[in-house]
Amino acid sequence: MRKRLRLAAYAVCVRDERILLARGVDGAGLPEWTLPGGGMEHGEDPHDTVLREVEEETGYHVEVTGLLGVRSRTVTERRGLGRTVDHHGVGVIYEARVTGGDLRHEVGGTTDMAAWHDLTAVPDLNRVSLIDYGLRLWRERPVTGRPGN
Repeated sequence: MRKRLRLAAYAVCVRDERILLARGVDGAGLPEWTLPGGGMEHGEDPHDTVLREVEEETGYHVEVTGLLGVRSRTVTERRGLGRTVDHHGVGVIYEARVTGGDLRHEVGGTTDMAAWHDLTAVPDLNRVSLIDYGLRLWRERPVTGRPGN
C-alpha cells in the first residue's frame, strides 16, 4: 500500500460569536464547509501557510494570535486502478483574527465560497470534522495541543 503524508495549516477565526469558514466539495461532489487553510508548499513555514491560505480562500488578511494545536490522523483511501493509499494528514491549527481585506470567494481553487457562520449554526452545517476539532481546541485551549477525551 502506498503511503502519503500531507502537512497543512488552518485558522480558527471567531468574531462576534461567528466563525469564518470556506466551502469545498467532497469526493461525492457535495458541498461541505471547512476551516480556511490548506497544504504547505515545500520549504514553507506553517505560519506562512495559514496566512497565504486564508487570504486565497477568503480574501482576508489575518494575524495569527495563537497556536491552538495539531491534528494528526490516518485514513485509508481508495484511488484509481484499485490502488489504496494510507493517507496521513497533519494539520497545524492556529487562532487568527482578521486584520484587513474583503470577504470574497476563491476562484480556481479548492473552495468555492467563504462565509461567516453563527457558532450556534455550525452543528447543522454539512461540514468536515476538522471544524469540530478546531472549535474544541479553541474552547478548551489544551496545553498539550490535543483536546481531552
